[in-house]
Amino acid sequence: MDIFRSHVLLCGGTGCTSSGSEQLLEHLNLKLKEYDLDREIKPIRTGCFGLCEAGPIVIVYPEGTFYSHVTVSDIDEIVAEHLLKGRIVKRLLHQEKDVDHTVDMALDQIPFYKHQTRVALRNCGVIDPENIDEYLAFDGYKAMQKALLEMTPEQVIDTVSQSGLRGRGGGGFPTGQKWKFARASQGERKFVICNADEGDPGAFMDRSVLEGDPHCVLEAMIINGYAIGANEGYVYVRAEYPIAVKRLGMAIDQAKEYGLLGKNILGSGFDFDVHIREGAGAFVCGEETALMVSIQGERGEPHPKPPFPAVRGLFDAPTNINNVETYANIPQILLHGPTWFRSMGTEKSAGTKVFALGGKINNTGLVEVPMGTPLKTVIYDIGGGIPKGKAFKAVQTGGPSGGCIPAEHLDIPIDYDNLIAIGSMMGSGGIIVMDERTCMVDVARYYLNFLSEESCGKCVACREGIKRMLEILTDICSGKGSEEDLELLESLCHTVEEASLCALGKTAPNPVLTTLKYFKDEYLAHINEKRCPAGVCPDLTAYEIDEKLCKGCGVCAKNCPASAISGERGKAHRLDEACCVKCGNCIDNCKFNAVRVKREVRA
Repeated sequence: MDIFRSHVLLCGGTGCTSSGSEQLLEHLNLKLKEYDLDREIKPIRTGCFGLCEAGPIVIVYPEGTFYSHVTVSDIDEIVAEHLLKGRIVKRLLHQEKDVDHTVDMALDQIPFYKHQTRVALRNCGVIDPENIDEYLAFDGYKAMQKALLEMTPEQVIDTVSQSGLRGRGGGGFPTGQKWKFARASQGERKFVICNADEGDPGAFMDRSVLEGDPHCVLEAMIINGYAIGANEGYVYVRAEYPIAVKRLGMAIDQAKEYGLLGKNILGSGFDFDVHIREGAGAFVCGEETALMVSIQGERGEPHPKPPFPAVRGLFDAPTNINNVETYANIPQILLHGPTWFRSMGTEKSAGTKVFALGGKINNTGLVEVPMGTPLKTVIYDIGGGIPKGKAFKAVQTGGPSGGCIPAEHLDIPIDYDNLIAIGSMMGSGGIIVMDERTCMVDVARYYLNFLSEESCGKCVACREGIKRMLEILTDICSGKGSEEDLELLESLCHTVEEASLCALGKTAPNPVLTTLKYFKDEYLAHINEKRCPAGVCPDLTAYEIDEKLCKGCGVCAKNCPASAISGERGKAHRLDEACCVKCGNCIDNCKFNAVRVKREVRA
């Protein structure tokens, strides 16, 4: 085995890859050869580190030096100074937003990571996902070995049940109970499915696990197959995830080569194989019955339940379906025991949860925290708060069908039941933060537009009901709404909720109901005052510059795409409403709050 004095980890997740991390790796290898360091320094492409805002990320071990926003030209300095001479390049050290100094500390002491507990993400950003040996070095496939050689299927299911693990795809159904049902079903063939059809806007939890630790999903699927009596599994993954698909395929090939997948695994007599099916990105195919018919080559439409998949699922055979994150917890539960898993989280929601943190937040990225962690901790302690000193307005959890939560509920502990109680939901784990410049009526309209396009159209309540709600919201945003529309809107919400066939329709009203409940004043401003308080809806927005506050810095004019702002440097500027396209760049970039939304606007 080769010994290296330093390891250089480069993020190979989708975010950093799109920002040029592959070019960084190529250039790093060239520079190491140039300085004759290629036998001393080992570059490693990892999965996502989590702090996506800081990408491309480079971490040098054993120091644990965290470099952010690294460019190709920066690699020259890192090699020449840090790797050759041992001098840390301080200008490249990660810097916290709104803080005047750089961070020179251990990775787990950086605020973004300090408050996290990584279970599902334990290997992401740590190992090379394309090298099975690295997964094995971190106890990979030991849980499978324990299950196949030391435990009965019933004992495996009991362990998962005792852990309190609930489905991380959004439903929150007890995983052990699901496996028990599939075990009890009779059939010549049974199937295991991994749902990686992650369709929520802004969600990338499952993608990151598959990109950064694909073997943990394979290991869990094998354990699942052994527990329920299945010899075949499918991973249904979005075709829009090419890196995840590639690494998952490599992991399958490597596991087969090592005898960890296929016939007579570890001499146990148990056979198991895994296939990849790429989906076309339909949001509705995240619903388990729609997913199964899509695997079978049919149009992805939900089917009534019962029968449930555990009784009659893929190819009419008993089937168990779990999502990526659920599976990622399984090996750790078997290795460390259910009591260990229950030590994290709450009584009814054990373990940790991975969230994709985005929107108006300083630290966008992947976050894993124990269930029961307050929303405020995630947004401020981990997320770093709201950029540019803006005020927090709301946070949306649970994807497009989730609810919008106001500031008064920020102290609520995150778990399945608490979020449902205030009109939202866990969903797969998206968290979208909104600031004072967010129009809540427009937010509801945006999500209804998404759901209208993604509805399969099978049931009338969902197909037509969402369209009608979208029409009402569009009218309100255009200044054509009335207070009677609000009554009709709420009535439609309850009809769609009750009459829809699947969860897409049943949860579609959540963004509307929660914004009506917590932000009704914004609806009334749109209707009665013909004004968008946030300055977002173009038909109801006009901007003005306060001459007393304007310093004449010219930043607003520089960022105006329509050249609607003019003025001499050092003197108050003017805004030509006739040229203004209502983009909001001026108000977003003014440090002096000189640009504001007019109080009186008539559509």
